[in-house]
Amino acid sequence: MSIDLSKMPKLGFGLMRLPEKDGEIDIEHVKRMVDKYMQMDMNYFDTAYVYHGGKSEVAAREALVKRYPRDSFMIATKLPAWEIHKAEDVERIFEEQLERAGVDYYDLYLLHSIEDGSNYDTYEKYDCFNWGMKKKEEGKIRHLGFSYHGSPELLVQILDKHPEVEFVQIQLNYLDRTNPVVRSEELYNILHERNIPIIVMEPIRGGMLANLAPELEDKMKAVRPDKSIASWALRFVGSLPGVMTILSGMSTEEQMDDNIGTFTDFEPLSEEELQVVNEVTDEILRIPQIGCTACKYCTPGCPMSISIPDVFRTINTLRRYPDDWRSKNFYRGLVSRSGRASDCIGCGQCEGVCPQHLPIISLLKEAAEILD
Repeated sequence: MSIDLSKMPKLGFGLMRLPEKDGEIDIEHVKRMVDKYMQMDMNYFDTAYVYHGGKSEVAAREALVKRYPRDSFMIATKLPAWEIHKAEDVERIFEEQLERAGVDYYDLYLLHSIEDGSNYDTYEKYDCFNWGMKKKEEGKIRHLGFSYHGSPELLVQILDKHPEVEFVQIQLNYLDRTNPVVRSEELYNILHERNIPIIVMEPIRGGMLANLAPELEDKMKAVRPDKSIASWALRFVGSLPGVMTILSGMSTEEQMDDNIGTFTDFEPLSEEELQVVNEVTDEILRIPQIGCTACKYCTPGCPMSISIPDVFRTINTLRRYPDDWRSKNFYRGLVSRSGRASDCIGCGQCEGVCPQHLPIISLLKEAAEILD
């Protein structure tokens, strides 16, 4: 059974960056966001075993599954390779995911973060593609795919070996088109040429493309004063053929309102707007930035409790605005509740799970010299 593309909303609700209160997911806030999203005839929710320290799937149960008929929404989750240490773990994790979310089946199920090396090797070692197809036969999974952070060369190899794959989720945004690590333009072209439906993650690059330098925002506002800066990034991705759904990890109702507005009576980018996007891309790429998307895969296992994405966010802001005192103020508040950059012991746990393949240890040393 192939995916019915007509039933897939263009905007998907990513449950990776949910609003929090007192260190826990703010379920009442999430309920309001779910209601607003569902009221607009949008109904695709994306979670994962590891999001919010394992609590995202539970939040989906409380804010969505318990409150809406099962056939009124679609929910996806992901199998984490780094949690699989023996064959029995695959089934154990899946059963736990069903229980966490309170569902009998997942509409879409993904092998999480396939990349060159360990993750892909783990999925092959434990025959996870065939396992997924058996779950599909049992009715526990409707559609099988994977999220991808690897090379174009490996993507071709996987697709050739596993024609059963129904969709692929990739990181795609206007800034990463020619990124030598992400190589998203190449990944997109491979999938589009094979007519494989594409789900897009990080369309706003962890929020980076929602807040640009004032002079870059002015370029966009001069052409479309009625459009938010974030909407440019979403419209860029939404204008590409073959893109099935675009995930946004929305943390506030304001973000949701803006994104829903973007995809209601959706307008593809005009030639003039695309030219502006290209100019903005060139300007951003002239300023070296740490390519962190704030996925927070690195933080749960950090033995020194360093909030690595927030440290990198501080450094990126200082690189762009070296005289802005607010960045160091932010860092002082950050280390009052988490580890300092200089606390890093170089264990490498973070680098092992980083989907952007960042040299986190050396970047934290650089941050320590600047901030500590």
